[in-house]
Amino acid sequence: MKFRVFLTSLLFLTLLINAQEKLPYYEIPKMDEKYTAQNIVVRMIDGLGFRYYWATNGLRPEDLAYQPKGEGRNCQATINHLYDLSNMMLRLTKTAVNQEVEKSKMTFIAMRKQTLLNIEAVSKKVKVSENLAQFSVKNDGKVSIPFFNVINGPIADAIWHTGQVASFRRSSGNPINPKVNHFSGTVRE
Repeated sequence: MKFRVFLTSLLFLTLLINAQEKLPYYEIPKMDEKYTAQNIVVRMIDGLGFRYYWATNGLRPEDLAYQPKGEGRNCQATINHLYDLSNMMLRLTKTAVNQEVEKSKMTFIAMRKQTLLNIEAVSKKVKVSENLAQFSVKNDGKVSIPFFNVINGPIADAIWHTGQVASFRRSSGNPINPKVNHFSGTVRE
């Protein structure tokens, strides 16, 4: 009887693990070595996605609660800010993505997933664009927010804060997987 319960539990666990949705940015997507403005920005966005994936992968409650001494956000508040930045990137690039859960009802897992999906959607939108200037925000026919500000604004800010999450988790005793290669955007097996 115990053996049957064990086998049933093992089967259930295997099915549960296999049923989990694969999230983007386990590795950086392959890309042609064609240096266009769009491809360069896409690579920056994909680099952000890869770093965010690994900075947030396997965070524990104590990691999410970690806050450096002094004033500032704790890790969870920083992740909330990263989610907001990903939504800003969606708005500024006019990219529509279904937000599955309202922000106030999101768990860490749901917010992580949605942030990764948002980053991926922005990357895909920029990749197929004909001209990055199409993402410049215009008011009364004049450019009020050039696309350069999207790069040095929410994209760069998200890269910065992803580094903070990586630092916070290291400080709370849960460093990033050492098999992650940020240079190549791959993971050693």
